[in-house]
Amino acid sequence: MKNVSIFGLGYVGLSTAVCFSIKNINVIGYDVDKSKIEKLSMGIPTIYEEGLEELLKVSIKNEKIKFTSDPKEAIAKSDITFITVGTPSKEDKSIDLSYVESAATQIGEALREKKSWHLIVVKSTVLPGTTEGLVLKTIERVSGKKCGTDFGICMNPEFLKEGSAIKDTLNPERIIIGEYDKKSGDYLEEFFRQFYDNILPPILRTSPINAELIKYANNAFLAMKISFINMIANLCQVLPKADVEDIARGIGYDKRVGSLFLKAGIGWGGSCFPKDLAALRSFSRSLNLDLPLLDATMIVNEYQPINAINLVERKLGNLKDKVIAVLGLAFKAGTDDIRESVAIKLVEELIRKGAKVKVYDPVAMKNASMKLGNKVYYAEDSLDCIKNADCAIVATEWEEFKRITAKQFKELMKRPLVFDGRRIYNSKEYKNEIEFLAVGLGSEELEIPKVRMETFLNPALAVNAIVAKKEKILLVKRRNEPFSGFWSLPGGFVEYGETVEEAVKREVKEETGLIVELEKLVGVYSERNRHPGRHVVAVCYSTKIKESKISIDLEENEEAKFFNYRELPKNLAFDHNKMIYDYLKLSEL
Repeated sequence: MKNVSIFGLGYVGLSTAVCFSIKNINVIGYDVDKSKIEKLSMGIPTIYEEGLEELLKVSIKNEKIKFTSDPKEAIAKSDITFITVGTPSKEDKSIDLSYVESAATQIGEALREKKSWHLIVVKSTVLPGTTEGLVLKTIERVSGKKCGTDFGICMNPEFLKEGSAIKDTLNPERIIIGEYDKKSGDYLEEFFRQFYDNILPPILRTSPINAELIKYANNAFLAMKISFINMIANLCQVLPKADVEDIARGIGYDKRVGSLFLKAGIGWGGSCFPKDLAALRSFSRSLNLDLPLLDATMIVNEYQPINAINLVERKLGNLKDKVIAVLGLAFKAGTDDIRESVAIKLVEELIRKGAKVKVYDPVAMKNASMKLGNKVYYAEDSLDCIKNADCAIVATEWEEFKRITAKQFKELMKRPLVFDGRRIYNSKEYKNEIEFLAVGLGSEELEIPKVRMETFLNPALAVNAIVAKKEKILLVKRRNEPFSGFWSLPGGFVEYGETVEEAVKREVKEETGLIVELEKLVGVYSERNRHPGRHVVAVCYSTKIKESKISIDLEENEEAKFFNYRELPKNLAFDHNKMIYDYLKLSEL
């Protein structure tokens, strides 16, 4: 068997390294984090994954795995190197490839001193063109060697699910090999044939760019499937006697649809779907291409936790000072990962609405506390969490929560109102004992709400306001605007639960200190190239000033003042010139 090195010991890297090592492969793991290397060398895993710690200790004892903070050692003692570093999102939601570039640079420096042929395998989730572009070219430039002659390269995407990473690695449904050349593909396929032996899954050999896109398309499709059933769930909630569970089963029997990923809930999160879909959308927009199904998938998901809170509010009324128990903080059961966790978003929105929030999660409390601080009460267990609560919301589908009976909810809670956000309870059984709400469960007790089409979600919509005083308009110049030197009207994004009108008034007050009344809708404008990945539509209102004192924190070389219509700067950002023109026309000035 070939010796393997793993660059990047996060979730994918560590899980992969341990699985290779228990199959008698010599593995050397490299990471820039020296404290992580020290812990792993002592058999202490740095992530939570069922079964990982036991397997790690066995591999260390058998001397099949070791860890180093020296990249040259890792390359020198291996035949194949897997790049498994993270690819997080930048502030604008585009992909951050700095860790990939750093790994490629370190590999190139190590290969400069190595005489034998070496295979590099990109396993990190990267945009189409990255393997043959950034990675290959960086290694060639730094090493002074030629790909195809001195080293090979492949793209091999991972399809691990947190909570079952060991099982997924040892029993994958398929292996994708995106090969630079036949030699590289043959070498990697032979490695996998030896590793999987008699349980070899189907292997697809293709180009690196196809392998990269397969990963994104796979995640986008699965997320779309979840958002689809959540959309149907939202319809079920306004139809008495409707139940999305039966709908999902009914369409799941169709082999063309399938039953997997048709579980309605309060939304998807984690380290993959949100990041990968945002990166794919940003990438497509850089190519001037829209992916409307992708946008819809993300919008439905943004709404789900708000939908849950709206249902609870229709039962409890104003949530201020209400005690709400949130069961679950991890983005899914089987992990302590709270990255992009819908449960955390739910808690933050409850806090914003003035609720007193109690939380509990079997393994994610430590991570959650670093995010939520002292804003919530951390319960000792699930029963302590629901004690004296006005409402309990199931946010993560842990087995522990499934064992809470309707009788326990009834006896322990101040008001036994339960919202099942993950559909873990038998709705017929629980509805007979307590007040019971659930995602996708129609109720005759709840009045069908009026659809508020004026309520939008950040970042789908941006708001602007024309603040006028006689023949003058207020313009604010800020150095931190996306385009340096441009001028903009007071404005920003619609926040969760706000109407557009509420957002306009709030943004004007926050940016200028002015309190305004809205007069007329000036127009709706679209220019996605100004903030790719952030918003595509802007709405503008004219306003009437109620209090005219400008109160704004200005830094050096910044201004906030009223300009005469005829003296407006020509280089207004976005289509603000168009907004002002439409306002003047509307005002007949």
